[in-house]
Amino acid sequence: MSTNRVLAFLELLQARPGLTGPELAERLEVDVRTVRRYVRRLEDLGIPVEAERGRYGGYRLMPGYRLPPLMLTGDEAAAVVLGLLAGRRAGLTVGEGAAESALAKIQRVLPDALRDRVAAVEAMVGLTTRSAATSRPSGATLLTLADAARRRLRVRLAYRSFRGQDSERTVDPYGLVFHSGRWYLTGHDHHRGEVRTFRLDRIGRAETTDEEFAAPGEFDAVAHVMESLASVPYRYEVEVVLAMTMEEARRRIPPTVAALAPVDGSAMDGSAMDGSAMDGGAVGGGVRMTGRAERLDGMAQVLAGLGVPFTVVGPPELREEVRALARRLEEWAGQASRR
Repeated sequence: MSTNRVLAFLELLQARPGLTGPELAERLEVDVRTVRRYVRRLEDLGIPVEAERGRYGGYRLMPGYRLPPLMLTGDEAAAVVLGLLAGRRAGLTVGEGAAESALAKIQRVLPDALRDRVAAVEAMVGLTTRSAATSRPSGATLLTLADAARRRLRVRLAYRSFRGQDSERTVDPYGLVFHSGRWYLTGHDHHRGEVRTFRLDRIGRAETTDEEFAAPGEFDAVAHVMESLASVPYRYEVEVVLAMTMEEARRRIPPTVAALAPVDGSAMDGSAMDGSAMDGGAVGGGVRMTGRAERLDGMAQVLAGLGVPFTVVGPPELREEVRALARRLEEWAGQASRR
């Protein structure tokens, strides 16, 4: 007898008590006799099932009976464990040690055979992604903000900025976004009078009020957070014109790196620019990439990695970094040829 089928039968009894034998048989794609065997199997496991007599009698769990807190199939247990492992590595989990305690609780309530197999998954599966070294927000903060955003209720936040300044904020929460190991809240900040982005790990307190706010319409929380991250006030403001189409630029340049916009004559195949781009020569058409960077050597590597001609509009220091990178690459190529 398939354990998965018995569990599916049990789930039907919980979700739709009173289904008749033929109805259960149809949903499970078995015959009525097999349904009776499922009932006896559950009773053998100590789960009492009541059957109402008569032609239209149905099956239900005995009133007042409470199932164990967690009943999972092998696939479900593996999915939960893998989700927790991946979430812990990516920084998706909240609270310190939450993933570890959740895994321990799951293992305690699983049958012995399934517990051993789940433990094997936890011990033997390796993840290639780099572990996110970020501080995690509290689960209470995440749940409070998610509930407030869904119910359109204003919240009050105790927030610490990246400069370490503490403030009290009143916010209409529009949505939550997880990106690159961090959680973000985006919403209308009444203190600033504009839509802002907040890191959840910098929120010391989040309280829901009774004040409702109007839905923001066609608001894209993910897009707004990406644009906010791209405009972080780093040391340098960068502007470059790339010899590529908007479609290709959007595919290859993340919105957190820079903002993209077409320039005059951008209906081109990407071949109109030449090597003069390296020294700031003017070009026509393409895509204008604007953003901010704390270090220009990394931006020079990003531009070189695109593999297309470009013009550095500013800052002048970026042109020097591009030339320095070109000299290093030429030197390294020469060393390799002399070996």
